[in-house]
Amino acid sequence: MIENYAIIAFWSPDDGVWVADAPDLKSCSAFGASPEEAVAELRIAMEAWLDVAKEKGMKLPAPQFNAPLQAAE
Repeated sequence: MIENYAIIAFWSPDDGVWVADAPDLKSCSAFGASPEEAVAELRIAMEAWLDVAKEKGMKLPAPQFNAPLQAAE
């Protein structure tokens, strides 16, 4: 299911880490020392986000962004 959602990874100079964000899932993001680490952490967060939404009977957001996985520099 998480494969349907876009992931955006970018460097945060203020925090000194890579941030990965799932724009379709409100407030679902993670960070890491590399883009790969941030995305791996985000995938865990996305699974948890979707599990909680399902448990609470929330309607899952439709994927709006179908961009390929890329790291922004």
